Order: sequence, then structure tokens, then C-alpha cells
Amino acid sequence: MKIERNFLKPKMAEMKKEGFDYLVKITAVDYVTYVEAVYVIRNIDKDTEMLLEVDLDPSDLWLPTMLPIYKASDWYERELQEMFGIEIKGRRARRLLLEKWDGKEYPLRKSFKWNAPYATSE
Repeated sequence: MKIERNFLKPKMAEMKKEGFDYLVKITAVDYVTYVEAVYVIRNIDKDTEMLLEVDLDPSDLWLPTMLPIYKASDWYERELQEMFGIEIKGRRARRLLLEKWDGKEYPLRKSFKWNAPYATSE
């Protein structure tokens, strides 16, 4: 289900009330012209999953935090920040995987140059 960024948090709260109480995964896909954030939630009792997709402009990469709704979003949101450069508003940025990374390039973006030397923050 495609959803606009501004409606994501209310929709996730609504889905949790409807029994989708397990956050399976949050990830993203870089399509160059836009970045798509993907949220996978599960209703364990009914054995159903739902995908919520949010399209983001590469020049305006941010999402609201889902931490108040799903505690499991903590690591996933940190991964989005470090690997895709998606800012998560409403939470303190804290490194998860790339502790000494300079943060100027993001490894899971199409623009990342794998053979180029990269500086660390040391």
C-alpha cells in the first residue's frame, strides 16, 4: 500500500490497533529518481502481513520515527539513517553500524562508489 509520508505515523498507529502489532522490517530501495521506504507489519493472530511504501524525494529524505508505536523500529531506523541517509525525525541520531563513518556517502544508495577511498571520522 502506497502512503504519503505525512500520513505514515497515523496509519501505522491505526494498523497496530487493528492487530498488526509486529513490525517485521523497515528498509528502503534507491531508485535513483526517488527512494522508497518499505515498512512490513504483521498480524500474528490472522497470519497476515502488510507492506506500506513511502516514496521520498532524494533531496528531501526524512521520515517520522515509529518508535512510539513500534519499539522494534529502533534498529531499523538507525539503519535507514546510516545506510541510506534518510533522516528520522523525532529521535536522536545514534550510530549503529558505521560508528567511525564520515556520513557523506551512504553504502546502500546507487550513487555510492564502491572502489573509491573513503575517510572515517577518526
